[in-house]
Amino acid sequence: MILLRHGQSEFNALFTLTRKDPGIPDPRLTELGRAQAREAGQKLRGQRIDRIIASPYTRALETASIVAAEIGAPILVNPVVRERYAFACDIGSPTTELAAAWPELDFAHVPEVWWPPIEEPAESVLARAATFRAEMAALPGWQNTLVVSHWGFILSFTGIKVQNGEILRTDPTAAAPAEINWKHG
Repeated sequence: MILLRHGQSEFNALFTLTRKDPGIPDPRLTELGRAQAREAGQKLRGQRIDRIIASPYTRALETASIVAAEIGAPILVNPVVRERYAFACDIGSPTTELAAAWPELDFAHVPEVWWPPIEEPAESVLARAATFRAEMAALPGWQNTLVVSHWGFILSFTGIKVQNGEILRTDPTAAAPAEINWKHG
């Protein structure tokens, strides 16, 4: 399975400079973020990828759409791979807005409000990662799946901190990480 952290978002660009939450809900990709997504798509071109599973956050959907244009794989939206709700950027967009922006994607199974109402405890993200790990391990062809997700979810799944646009290969049948360090940087 291949994990890809979404490209740089407007939030990421400002947070990197200030280390303070700039208060941008469901941010879009920056020009650098779109370039990172194109680069990831180019790196993945020629590899067998049967499906792209993407978080419903705009930055992940934009990244997945750019990569899908490069590799020709269908996108499946799955809120289980969303970011840990901890900053303003983790306030999502309602499903009706996402469906209007991406009419080619199926949002029928995604609740209108799919992000939590309050900060999500680390244990909750770890539980989501464990659930997804089990689902992927049971999926035939998990090796040919690309997951476009986020820093916190990928950290929960692998124990590894990744940068925007970074690709990471992982095996969902392997054991979950024993310890997670949530500190950024």
